[in-house]
Amino acid sequence: MAVVLTFGAQQPVVKVGRIAGQFAKPRSSSNETIDGVTLPSYRGDIINGIDFTEGARIPDPQRQLMAYRQSAATLNLLRAFSMGGYANLENVHQWMLGFVKDSPQGERYQKLADRLSETMSFMRAIGIKAADNHALSETDFFTSHEALLLGYEEALTRVDLDVGRLVRNVGSYDLGR
Repeated sequence: MAVVLTFGAQQPVVKVGRIAGQFAKPRSSSNETIDGVTLPSYRGDIINGIDFTEGARIPDPQRQLMAYRQSAATLNLLRAFSMGGYANLENVHQWMLGFVKDSPQGERYQKLADRLSETMSFMRAIGIKAADNHALSETDFFTSHEALLLGYEEALTRVDLDVGRLVRNVGSYDLGR
């Protein structure tokens, strides 16, 4: 989508994904009551379990470690995609056809992808190749994190000396150069 927007608008597009950490569920109340039984609220898989049982609702620090590992693995996968050739503009037809095949805008996307492919062919013909130019084969991709349960997540933060503020150890960096 970002390639289509960039090509069509002739403007850079910042790619931001809200990904790799949807584990937190902040609640307005610390407890919930069902059929006269009151238990701590479900705070998300990073804290406790969704089952309405006493055992499931006990906060478990191992859940935070599991969420951290899953987030790190997802970010590593994104990094591999964004810098390992998947973002190569020469692959534009591979990304788009499945994405928009059944969309009402599919034909329009196809035409734009064809124009982009023609542009890439021209660039190759004059000696500009994706293998030699990282801007054609890699992309910057940013992730965001809401810090919805900061009281719990503080343990996974550190001070970034470059900017002088707290950052989360996973998910705070752009995946590009």
